[in-house]
Amino acid sequence: MLKILELFGGIGSPRIALQNIGIPVKAIDYVEIDEKAVRSYNAMFASELPYKTQNVCGWNLKPDILIHGSPCQDFSIAGHQKGADEGSETRSSLMWETLNIIEQMGIWKPRIVIWENVKGVISQHMIHNFNQYLYRMEELGYTNSHATLNAMDFGLPQQRKRVFTVSFINGEQFDFGRMKRTPAPHISEFLQPNDEVPDEYLVTAPSMVAAIGKKNTPRRASIIDSFCYTITERQDRAPNSGVVDLGNGQYRYLTPLECWRLQGYSDTEYYAAEKVTNSKRELWKQSGNSIPVTIFESMFKVILGKEGIK
Repeated sequence: MLKILELFGGIGSPRIALQNIGIPVKAIDYVEIDEKAVRSYNAMFASELPYKTQNVCGWNLKPDILIHGSPCQDFSIAGHQKGADEGSETRSSLMWETLNIIEQMGIWKPRIVIWENVKGVISQHMIHNFNQYLYRMEELGYTNSHATLNAMDFGLPQQRKRVFTVSFINGEQFDFGRMKRTPAPHISEFLQPNDEVPDEYLVTAPSMVAAIGKKNTPRRASIIDSFCYTITERQDRAPNSGVVDLGNGQYRYLTPLECWRLQGYSDTEYYAAEKVTNSKRELWKQSGNSIPVTIFESMFKVILGKEGIK
């Protein structure tokens, strides 16, 4: 059975991906500070013992794969690129805690470490932190490979570009070119029928209505055509993923269910989380903070073939 350690685990995207491709998996631990995300995670994996809200700290574990998606806000333009310098105490600086955890594991280390973050991590303002992360991983004995991947290339009609770093302890490079790309279908396959969407999702705020269709302005909201833009924590403020055109000058936001689908989750997984979270804002947030499941599915197929993990 494959053992994984999820840091900043959110709602368990890598674990879902491994299950989807038929790999028996054991999450030997899961770390997430957002209590409501933990609640959703436990509901989705209710057959196992529940996990608690935890802060990141060092302890001795032996996972095959460690996955971390440290908070991205301070790498992003929206977060004013406050940075993640070690010791800066920004949310994104928690990435260094992952390295501390690996260091404290001693001689035994995870065979593979996967890190995901926003494109801003390789911007001219943030690249020094990214390079320092790679350098520190090399000091720990890892060989790093990284690439920018778009959810649109992995079967999801969402324009979402993120940087992925895959680090092997055995000196091998990860070949992102071997990951299977799947064209995204039309977004209509992911949307609920408009007549089934409650009126609470109608765009009524004057500031949002004024932002629809605007271009090249800080406040804008695109009209969804064949795909949406990046799913974010909030759908009811601009800029966002886009709005659905209902005709007659009316528009609606994407529902939480649609956002979860556009991140690769099944309806069953969504409804399990909805029962315990029961807040559209929190469900939007959980999808916006997640990593597309289909990207992990493609990545793990390559990793498992390379490493021969069963």
